[in-house]
Amino acid sequence: MADAVVAAIAAVTPLEWLAVALAIAYLLLAIRQNAWCWAFAIASSALYFTVFLRAGLVMQSALQVFFIGMAVYGWRQWRGTATRAPAPIRRWPARRHALALLAIGLATLVNGALVGHEGAGFVPYADAGVAWASVLTTWLVARKLIENWLYWIVIDVVAAALYGSQGLHATAALYVLYAALAVRGYLSWRREAVSSAHA
Repeated sequence: MADAVVAAIAAVTPLEWLAVALAIAYLLLAIRQNAWCWAFAIASSALYFTVFLRAGLVMQSALQVFFIGMAVYGWRQWRGTATRAPAPIRRWPARRHALALLAIGLATLVNGALVGHEGAGFVPYADAGVAWASVLTTWLVARKLIENWLYWIVIDVVAAALYGSQGLHATAALYVLYAALAVRGYLSWRREAVSSAHA
């Protein structure tokens, strides 16, 4: 067992390690609502574009381009402008979440069927599901909707299994850590939302 773990760690490329480090920095800064998180998101996504392309995860690679665009948008939302204050923490009503989940489910089924092939198993559907759910959830982060953390917990667990199945062991471990940090992020943002409501 120990030999398998050592071999898996040794197989991780320096590019993947750097992408992992930048991604952790992004998440820790996002939990603190520090707008500099978006700069780390851009750097990490740029590296992951190549990592996922080499691993044959086409949707995950394409998703990195979207992440870069959303990072620019998130930077502007979180920093505010001379005429607009930074975005506050907000919530979505249950009806919007139901519609969002339905849209993710339909997009996953269609996309998975389009990119899948005979014998591909769950991978095209997991790839598509993680991609489409991440698209929505990244937008929720940029808009400072607190429920983003709950979405990320589920997405991160599924992504960890997907990346592990493709031999991306450091990235799979990163997403397990992401899931744990998403719990912390939710609790931190919820505390701030409650204290702001009572201020």
